[in-house]
Amino acid sequence: MYTIPFDSLVNVWEIFLLVLVRITGMFFLSPIFGRQNIPNYYKAGFCFILAILVANSVPAPRLSGYSSFSGYVVLVGKELLTGLMMGYISYALFSSIYIAGQFIDMHIGFGMVSVFDPLSNTQVPITANFYVIFATLFMLVTDSHHLLIKAVVDSYQILPIGEGHFSGPLLKQVVDLFTTVLVTSFKIAAPVTATVLITDVALGIISKSMPQFNVFMLGMPVKIILGLITIILTIGAFKGIVHVIMQGTYEEIYKFLEQAGGP
Repeated sequence: MYTIPFDSLVNVWEIFLLVLVRITGMFFLSPIFGRQNIPNYYKAGFCFILAILVANSVPAPRLSGYSSFSGYVVLVGKELLTGLMMGYISYALFSSIYIAGQFIDMHIGFGMVSVFDPLSNTQVPITANFYVIFATLFMLVTDSHHLLIKAVVDSYQILPIGEGHFSGPLLKQVVDLFTTVLVTSFKIAAPVTATVLITDVALGIISKSMPQFNVFMLGMPVKIILGLITIILTIGAFKGIVHVIMQGTYEEIYKFLEQAGGP
């Protein structure tokens, strides 16, 4: 009768636990898989099944330097931090949509209107919520969320278990990431911002030429109407922006993994 050595079972369990920790950290912060309105047992089941599939294909880790219990805890912490950083990168780029919605709402007069977002447990602008819902549906329809799954699976080839080094270049990437988020949010809000700016200039000219005319009462509905028309006209281009965000997320995650792998 064939028996499986107990040591082999222990080694398989150690590798599976390390894979599960990184995958869980990744999907805990990801923009689609980490939403709080998704039941926790769905998330846990998805991470568990994906970890089973990935654990059979990862390169054999070198655990000689983590032979003690404290060393293994450190290794688990490194894998969790790696997964959280990958999830943070995906969420940071996706949050540019929230920032763009805030810019748009401030300009068209929806700054005091907000709705509850179950992902962040905060009040978000109504335009940002519309953009996020549209972006999420577009990502699901085009299977763009598969890039996140592919990134976490490929991460074990670029950054094997236990070989992560979190040093100075990663801090520079985080700073550059904030710059990318702001630039992307400005690009999304640029059409509405330009439209409202032109409207304000036109209303200012009308106010100077006809002082008796109540520009304030006219300006608010005009800016709302023109802002909504601009959003409708540019929603087709927004699909391309979502694709750029997802592709940028994929590239930033790979850049992080390469830098964390060291020279």
